[in-house]
Amino acid sequence: MSYSHLIAAYDLLDDPSVRGADVAAFLKTISPDALIEVEEVTAERGATDFLRVIIPGTAGKRAGGAAPTLGVLGRLGGLGARPEQIGFVSDGDGALSAVTIAAKLLAMAERGDHLAGDVIVATHIDPDAPTQPHEPVPFMGSVIEQDVSNEHEVSAEMDAILSIDTTKGNRVCNHKGIAITPTIADGWILRVSETLLDIVTRTTGRLPAVMPITMQDITPYGNDVYHVNSIVQPCTATSAPVVGVAIVTESAVPGSATGATDLHDVDQAVRFAIETAKDFGRGIASFHDAAELEHLQSLYGPMSVLQTAGAPGPAA
Repeated sequence: MSYSHLIAAYDLLDDPSVRGADVAAFLKTISPDALIEVEEVTAERGATDFLRVIIPGTAGKRAGGAAPTLGVLGRLGGLGARPEQIGFVSDGDGALSAVTIAAKLLAMAERGDHLAGDVIVATHIDPDAPTQPHEPVPFMGSVIEQDVSNEHEVSAEMDAILSIDTTKGNRVCNHKGIAITPTIADGWILRVSETLLDIVTRTTGRLPAVMPITMQDITPYGNDVYHVNSIVQPCTATSAPVVGVAIVTESAVPGSATGATDLHDVDQAVRFAIETAKDFGRGIASFHDAAELEHLQSLYGPMSVLQTAGAPGPAA
């Protein structure tokens, strides 16, 4: 179980002065030699701290092995919407999940439970992000753009990516807990991974829920089309397969809402990600059928144009 790490991480992040260095210090208490990188990025609207934690595997690339590397990204606008809102907002669940996953994996390694493949956990720490209009409920904004998040979180080392994001502000996934998306790779929305559905089932004890994803959602932000949220935006910056892990609710809850974080739901996302990391590194779980994707591309051509900003509109 990871609940003690989850509660400690929540208490740490529910602080108007928390920064990336504080999170790194927290993780160092668990594993003093942990590989942790913190980088402050400043933009016109403010600053945020990007956090990256590397947990080497016994047969991973960093040990000279061939086991695949899993990326686990905690996506969010911010941990808080201060001064508009007081306290931790629903949108912070992605970062909370990522910090908890890093803490648990580091604790496991310290005790001798090493995974086969490397795991790279990344997120950003910002306690006072802006809000922005969105339907059906307001979005949390961010002081940095999505391409900046991708630049600092997505790595060429990652052979597959889980992108964890609060996805409560919609009316298309009326489920409480977590839902996973179909796999996205090279602009293709592929079938839902059967092995990942198996992991959802065993970690939640319930039938799996699938978050609907459209072609619009897998295009980059900034193209003036509707996106359910940023959950699969990492797919615009990599050819590796990406699966979104949505923390969802039955009713539409704004990302800027306080008092909306349910630690039971976050714990589901944490345990799902950890079990996926175990199975992916050992070759038990897969995100997609590479041969089937290659066949689709031979039949219909590449869809990588959806990873770009697209063609310019007609001149005014």
